[in-house]
Amino acid sequence: MEKLVRVEPGRGGITRRRAGRGFTYLSANGRRVRSERILSRIEALVIPPAWTDVWIASQPNGHIQATGVDEAGRRQYLYHPKWREMRDSEKFTRSLSFAQSLPSIRRAVTRDLKQTSDGRTRALAAAVRLIDRAGLRVGGQEYADENGSFGASTLQRRHVTIEDDTVHLRFKGKSAGDWDVVLDDDLLLAFFEEIPKSPRGAPAICYAVTSGRRKEWKGVSAGDINNYIGDLAGPHFTAKDFRTWQGTVIAARSLAQAFRRGLTAPEAQRAAIKEAAERLHNTPAVARDSYINPRVVELFEKGRVADLKRQSDQAVVRLLMSG
Repeated sequence: MEKLVRVEPGRGGITRRRAGRGFTYLSANGRRVRSERILSRIEALVIPPAWTDVWIASQPNGHIQATGVDEAGRRQYLYHPKWREMRDSEKFTRSLSFAQSLPSIRRAVTRDLKQTSDGRTRALAAAVRLIDRAGLRVGGQEYADENGSFGASTLQRRHVTIEDDTVHLRFKGKSAGDWDVVLDDDLLLAFFEEIPKSPRGAPAICYAVTSGRRKEWKGVSAGDINNYIGDLAGPHFTAKDFRTWQGTVIAARSLAQAFRRGLTAPEAQRAAIKEAAERLHNTPAVARDSYINPRVVELFEKGRVADLKRQSDQAVVRLLMSG
């Protein structure tokens, strides 16, 4: 197998230029690429036609194969399949390590939500509790400003209501997905009951800062939340690790239920991917490729599934640790 090499996007390589209804490709020296072998490789990359400022690696074994700017102005990357496999393997190995830390993380979050002497820490704990219990993304101010999509760090007070002693969240998430979540959680209920209801566009997850006679409410950022998670679990873990693990747990439980019902492997896999996608508000393709550890599918095909009698996280950890 050809060894992958690291490449620096924008350095050397091949560029794309529109020509009529199609494209021409220019090498680093400005000459048009005519090699059928190279053109076939470029075609196989399936670079979106809408991308601009496209750069393509000249090496077929480069870890990054192409970059470009999408219609929203974001830089996007196409990686070599082998690189993705390596990164996915590392990601799911880290996810299992994260899952083993979850009990201590949750104990710390519960402790920090119960205390009332440190408002900032309590707000950070509330954010992580939402991410853990509801699968929220951490969010980012850029997405909120440009796309009107929200996550834990950018939720506004208008998105949170208290109904029948439950916390009800209604907001637009990333990729225009509408979230409608009800949480029966006494600690989150107590937290949100103390937050002012107005202004409605102010941060929902916030804490009071007193200056003289004046009280101000400050929100928490995605960076603040990730730093808090890092303090609890280690600096290599972030909010995204919650969603990666949640996708695996949802799929593993779905596969275990499918095994009980005697579903075929294709039926079981489709059901598991669909459930994970719906819970995480992703497309099935994204859920399958980015959030579900492929090991749970491999083990299902060997007749090994999570023990539904055990607590979900523990059952899936035991399954994945079983080899």
